[in-house]
Amino acid sequence: MAAMPAARPVRHILQSAAPIAIAVFVFGVSFGVLAVAARLPGWSVVLMSILVFAGSAQFAALGVVTAGGSVLTAILAGALLNLRYIATGMAVARSLPGGRLRRALLGQIVVDESYALSVAAGEPGRPDRRTLLTVGATLYTVWVLGTLTGTLLGPVLGDPKRLGLDAAFPALFLALLWPMLSGRHAVRCALGGAAVALLLAPFTPPGIPLAGAALVGLWLAR
Repeated sequence: MAAMPAARPVRHILQSAAPIAIAVFVFGVSFGVLAVAARLPGWSVVLMSILVFAGSAQFAALGVVTAGGSVLTAILAGALLNLRYIATGMAVARSLPGGRLRRALLGQIVVDESYALSVAAGEPGRPDRRTLLTVGATLYTVWVLGTLTGTLLGPVLGDPKRLGLDAAFPALFLALLWPMLSGRHAVRCALGGAAVALLLAPFTPPGIPLAGAALVGLWLAR
């Protein structure tokens, strides 16, 4: 009988997650600053990070609100970006302990980065549970703290354009998109979504182009 692999020490897991945690904290600060600049109440911004914990979805929703879109459109844009977590949740379900309710609550801290590190540390087809939960809890904590810091710094910093933080939206989505353009099919999905967004932008309310691009991208990726 083969010996079970030794569990990774938490200290080693935290060391591997440290660079990601720093980046997540900085993005959290940017999100908080931009949200306060968009005249959203600080408490609601922090609450959003506590309940949602999805940077791309939160930035997308904030972008829609900042551009003058409705709350419903902002929620739709964020929800479409989070559809990918359905597949992620199915992949990690067996690695989460407890019953359905506990697994659902723990699933709140499963994000792209914690999933990627847990897959790298685990066995084929089974992400490492300790890595998944340790990294997820760490990133959740620094994201919320970063958001809180941003909401406190926002009134002091003033206009985020002075610091270039207004570039956070396109920079974030370009950073998310670029590693995925690894083949012709992925490029076709990206170009299709971009074309739809450009076509809809002059004629539709803010947020609709983003939602339309996401739907077309999902349809092409099927």
